[in-house]
Amino acid sequence: MVETFGKHSRVLNPGLACLACCIGETLVGRVSLRVQQLDVDCETKTADNVFVNVVVSVQYQVIRDSAYDAFYRLTNPKEQIRAYVFDVVRASVPKIALDDVFETKDDIAVDVKAELAKSMGEFGYQIIQTLITDIQPAANVKKAMNEINAAQRLRVAASDKAEAEKILVVKAAEADAESKYLSGVGIARQRKAIVEGLRDSVMTFAENVEGTSAQDVMDLVLVTQYFDTLKDIGASSRSSTVFVPHSPGAVASVASEVRQGFLEASA
Repeated sequence: MVETFGKHSRVLNPGLACLACCIGETLVGRVSLRVQQLDVDCETKTADNVFVNVVVSVQYQVIRDSAYDAFYRLTNPKEQIRAYVFDVVRASVPKIALDDVFETKDDIAVDVKAELAKSMGEFGYQIIQTLITDIQPAANVKKAMNEINAAQRLRVAASDKAEAEKILVVKAAEADAESKYLSGVGIARQRKAIVEGLRDSVMTFAENVEGTSAQDVMDLVLVTQYFDTLKDIGASSRSSTVFVPHSPGAVASVASEVRQGFLEASA
């Protein structure tokens, strides 16, 4: 910026230039046309009464054709920008809860840029971009937020674990019920096969051996099975089976009961 005897006379463009010192021209200052950045740290309160520090980065540039306004109309442009940032942030953030501040930071940055562009444009400054680069609540608030998040995740994990254990218990119960059902079917078929085999044996023996009745054959079969059972039990050294009462005469009562069962089944 060039003045002649204390009055602005002209703006020198980049490159080689000459000053007419003999007629009172002097260089009074320089205006940078580079994009500059100003970081503003603003402390404010949210809607849920939590104090946070919001860092706003403002990228601005002097408009070439408005260099005169940028140099002469503002004494301290950085403080002017800082004041507008404080005004917009402290008007917007108190309407928003802490959790929503992080989600709406782009909207806050747009509001800051719009206000700065409207206010600083007449002073020869162009606002390139505004960014919310950091949102810092108090350390104890951050700790509390982390603990809340951790508690929520633990609750979800506990719920999932309980659901998995429930599924395991239900599946185990279903498997046990199915196993018992199949075991019962197998036992029923086994007993049916035994009864049918005994019946066939009795009928065949009675037909081939004259003078014998079905009762005699049944008694013979029961006695044979009785001694086979004793043999199997005696062959094992770890058997703990006890027959009560234990005598060959007890076979007669067993035979009577079996015979009565056959008669009832036939009836």
